[in-house]
Amino acid sequence: MSLEAEPSFWAELRDWRRDFHRHPEFGFEEHRTAGLVAARLRGFGLDVAEGIGGTGVVGTLRRGHGTRAIALRADMDALRIAEQGEHPWRSAHAGLMHACGHDGHTTMLLGAAALLAADGGFDGTVHFVFQPAEEWGKGALAMLADGLARRFPFDEIYGLHNMPGLPLGHVAARVGPAMAAEDNFEILLRGIGGHAARPQAGREALVGACALVVNLQTIVSRRISPAEAAVVSVTELLTDGTRNALPGLARIMGDARSFRPEVSAEIEAELRRIAAGTAMAHGLEAEVTYTREFVPLVNDEAPTLAALEAARAALGAEWVRGDAEPISASEDFARFLEAAPGCFASLGNGEASAPLHNPRYDFNDDAIPHGVRFFATLARQRLPLA
Repeated sequence: MSLEAEPSFWAELRDWRRDFHRHPEFGFEEHRTAGLVAARLRGFGLDVAEGIGGTGVVGTLRRGHGTRAIALRADMDALRIAEQGEHPWRSAHAGLMHACGHDGHTTMLLGAAALLAADGGFDGTVHFVFQPAEEWGKGALAMLADGLARRFPFDEIYGLHNMPGLPLGHVAARVGPAMAAEDNFEILLRGIGGHAARPQAGREALVGACALVVNLQTIVSRRISPAEAAVVSVTELLTDGTRNALPGLARIMGDARSFRPEVSAEIEAELRRIAAGTAMAHGLEAEVTYTREFVPLVNDEAPTLAALEAARAALGAEWVRGDAEPISASEDFARFLEAAPGCFASLGNGEASAPLHNPRYDFNDDAIPHGVRFFATLARQRLPLA
């Protein structure tokens, strides 16, 4: 009997997912998770390498004599969010939770490894890549810097991310730009603080900071072409003032999203110009720090069409969309696509799911079989038996 036909297999995967959820770990701290992943991969009979890029794990499965190799990737890290869910498997670690479904991603890839190890059906090599620290955009780079593509060469790479709002188990992808770049910025405004009753005696920073927050909204609405997709968001405004003291320092932080490097460069140039001009108008000095944390995720055509075909074969044509809209969120799987062609797809977490990064979010266990079957079918189709 195929492993896929055994109900106990799916029940075990559900239990693994809930255990991962109960024990979330932040980026580059996924020691327990990585240890369990490595042990289970070895139990399936895979060759396993640990400590790739810090806490990353790679399991390698070979069948037949084929020379082609593909990589399948899942992320393992959690977020610093206090969970508000009430299920029995809610986080046991205060201030940490799997609010983005990486517990489910890890489980689905383990399930695909178990299925392919038990039932085969392919000719070549599959590398199962379990990545740390996706949430802050450093894990993929760390694995690549540690020689991932050289030590475990692959011709193509594929990833899957759950998506609240997409019907349960449905797969969606698109050729071309699929997810945005993320840039971070910090603007320091310096003036002279003083007594709240004597604003004329100094150059307080708060009014200038408030003006700057508003002025930054004109970057997208007035400086970026309406044909381009872009977002500029101020997320924090902090000062050194108190109830009866005007601040002399204001700190503004936020991020920007775009799909093309040229748009990112235009956003940065406009942000610096507006910060300098607003500061001058209020008698302040401005200091801008602008960094690029995530690059755009651009799906290659042939692997994306292959992923969609695998999804249709595994799940049925009515469960698959090849016209997914670009998403303004960011994902460091894009770094792997700089090393090899590939595709990053979405898997429906259900229309009733809480949003990603929400304290009440939970990965839908009923999505696990869909993700496992997608990965297994993809490996068999990309590495067909002779």
